[in-house]
Amino acid sequence: MSDKSSRPMAAVGQYDTVLPFQAVGVKPFPVGEKSDEVKKLLERLARENYAVVFVEEALFIENKDLISELNQEYPASMIPIPGIRGSLNVGLSAIRGNVERAVGMDIFAEK
Repeated sequence: MSDKSSRPMAAVGQYDTVLPFQAVGVKPFPVGEKSDEVKKLLERLARENYAVVFVEEALFIENKDLISELNQEYPASMIPIPGIRGSLNVGLSAIRGNVERAVGMDIFAEK
């Protein structure tokens, strides 16, 4: 298995959302609204051994099932990020679900 520190990272989403990631070494992949285009890109990035793929929340929601499959089949971590218009709270929901599966309860629940 390759060293994660040498594997590339990507950001997928609207141009204004993903372009700033280039400043920190993340390859931006601006995409339009076509879901087939996004699905093919996510599959390609997973196959090409990207370590982390940041996915704009709106696209993450639209491709939730595919992303779940890719996260299990490939070593890539696909992580939701807020879009230029703000957060849809997908990231927190994903973290909450993962933690609940790991520890058996929702530790973020308000009393």
